[in-house]
Amino acid sequence: MNIQIHPSAFVDPTAELAEGVSVGAFAVVEAGVRIGAGCRIGHHAVVQSGTSMGSQNQVSPYSILGGPPQDLGYAGEPTRLEIGDGNQFREFTSLHRGTPRGGGVTRVGSGNLIMANAHVAHDCTVGDQVIIANSVSLAGHCQVGDFVVIGGITGLHQHARVGTGAMVGALSRLSKDVPPFSTTSGCDQVKVYGLNKVGLRRRGIAKESLLALEHAYRVYQDSRLNFSQAMQALEGLAPSADQVRVLVDFIRSSERGVYR
Repeated sequence: MNIQIHPSAFVDPTAELAEGVSVGAFAVVEAGVRIGAGCRIGHHAVVQSGTSMGSQNQVSPYSILGGPPQDLGYAGEPTRLEIGDGNQFREFTSLHRGTPRGGGVTRVGSGNLIMANAHVAHDCTVGDQVIIANSVSLAGHCQVGDFVVIGGITGLHQHARVGTGAMVGALSRLSKDVPPFSTTSGCDQVKVYGLNKVGLRRRGIAKESLLALEHAYRVYQDSRLNFSQAMQALEGLAPSADQVRVLVDFIRSSERGVYR
């Protein structure tokens, strides 16, 4: 097979490397790791036991994938980090394996760009086509939906969620859930500023669905309605578009509360 391993790299004999994988100088690939076709592991990067990844992933220098969780309850149990296809992990990124009490798995989907110095903690789930900018930190058990953009130096509290298609501004401090398709930002006071129209248009959302979502967000943001009244009104709008149903289901399933 066409596998390129630099002479100074260490690759455990039990690691599984597919066709076209390259491993750079002084990189480490530990026992039991599975790396799919065409992946590139940069110099000084570390891929630790319990990590599996699909094809065409790029791991930049000094990144650490599959490190043990930073959880005082973790006692060395075998847990996993599962990565899809076509992701970019830039310099000094760190992704940790899951914990037994969190399901044992940290998952990252496909087509994501995780920029320099970003951190994805234990038991997190990151969807597809996500951009996580420089120095973003996801605490344990966070969930990030598909097509999300998170601006730099943003922090997510444990168990916080970011709904699909949301845009989060830089320097935000998120302790609650960010609703789908929204533009949300803030440090001392996080606010939902409205619909992420640019992101929705880029994804080719139909005009009718976009109009239905705009109406739904006007209802959700209406200060004259308390939460129960707003949700009742949204339930009435849900049949108008699938995206509105996604918004309603996300809010209904929240455990930490949703920004409004």
